[in-house]
Amino acid sequence: MQRLIQSGLMFGNLIPVTSPALVERYNRALQHLTGKTTGLTDFHIDISGFSPEIGDEFDDPLYLNQNGVNRQFILLTTRQKTAPLLNAQFSASRSILRRFIETNESQLFALTARDVVIGELLNSVFMADTPRRLFAIRKLTVEADTVGGTVRDATALGQKVDQFKSREDAWFDDVLIAEMISLSKRTGDIVRNPVRLKHMEFDLPNFWTAHFGGLYLFRGPQEPALICAGDKVTDVPIDRVIGLQDRNRLAMFLERNNLAEPLVRSRGINAADILRQKMDFIVVDVAQDLGIDLAGATRSDMRRITRQVAGQLPEEWHGLDALLRWAEGTGAWPRITSDHPAYFYSLRASDHSDAALVNRLLAELTTKDVRQLFICHKELFYRLYSTWNDTKRAYVADFLKREYLADKAGARAALFGHDAPMEAPEPDDLIDRVGPWGAVRRT
Repeated sequence: MQRLIQSGLMFGNLIPVTSPALVERYNRALQHLTGKTTGLTDFHIDISGFSPEIGDEFDDPLYLNQNGVNRQFILLTTRQKTAPLLNAQFSASRSILRRFIETNESQLFALTARDVVIGELLNSVFMADTPRRLFAIRKLTVEADTVGGTVRDATALGQKVDQFKSREDAWFDDVLIAEMISLSKRTGDIVRNPVRLKHMEFDLPNFWTAHFGGLYLFRGPQEPALICAGDKVTDVPIDRVIGLQDRNRLAMFLERNNLAEPLVRSRGINAADILRQKMDFIVVDVAQDLGIDLAGATRSDMRRITRQVAGQLPEEWHGLDALLRWAEGTGAWPRITSDHPAYFYSLRASDHSDAALVNRLLAELTTKDVRQLFICHKELFYRLYSTWNDTKRAYVADFLKREYLADKAGARAALFGHDAPMEAPEPDDLIDRVGPWGAVRRT
């Protein structure tokens, strides 16, 4: 993993904590939340305040996320909003933390100037020991305050100020006045500088969780489903449970709920370039098995290597090659059904609020596409990276550093961006007859 770390592909954008004052604040927060403190004098933290170095020190990668639910967080600075979330157990956690920081940025900036903010992403369960418990997670609330309780004290002071203003005899209530003075010493002038964090609650109809081998829960679509990356789970309150190996049922689920679309019919992207790159990644996978050196391989080198391994290329490559010929107008529309190994490689999420979740699912179904895997499902990328030989590791790390890190936003837009259609596309009799992905076998 050292190559990934040095390239900025792992633990990238973490916030360094080197100041003794910030380390002391972090320890106060850590003591408050976990009863522990760190002996480290410098470390790095993610958006939630989790530190991989402290995780190693405690031998506990979930020291801020006990039981993998209700993630706690420590905010030393609002700059944490750009950091990644490590050891994510739920797909929505990072986006919720970032929205919380951005929505309350001015308040959090003022609070972290003199204290540390701690909090928790609260849902209705405290452990996920059975898959059924996950179905109780429907909302997530962000709760936060400083270690010293500044927000709590400001709320109490505000209530006492309202009481003082509304009671005719308040000027003679020495106890009330003394309490207001005592609270104001800790909060400052809340009239001129109100200390208030916006209450934030999020609905979670659809999400991915790392629990039970990886589960994708879709409750929002017309036909809800639970998709299992590991062994199929049982005793869950949903009728449709689908395993990743159930390719036809997965394809039907995505199509009927309009969750995915074919690359070659998508707007806002260059489908031909994306297909070529996917094909190159498949060639890289074959080349590593054959012991071919990929160091510094360029696009022209990849064409040479493709000719060299042409006899060993799998059906995924041939299916995408047929789609590429059709997209460039040099071939007929290929019949690629859900049983074909190239089928899910030919899809991307359609334009809806859960596009990131669907692209994560598609990445898990198309693991040879290492770029989409890295962008959409880093946990699985890191796990598979450790199983590759050094040739493939070097090629992938160099490619991602050169082609993705240089322009993350541009790369994401090129792969997943959606442009509104200017007009309805002309009907294509064959495509309209068999569906945009090709015929899906209905069982």
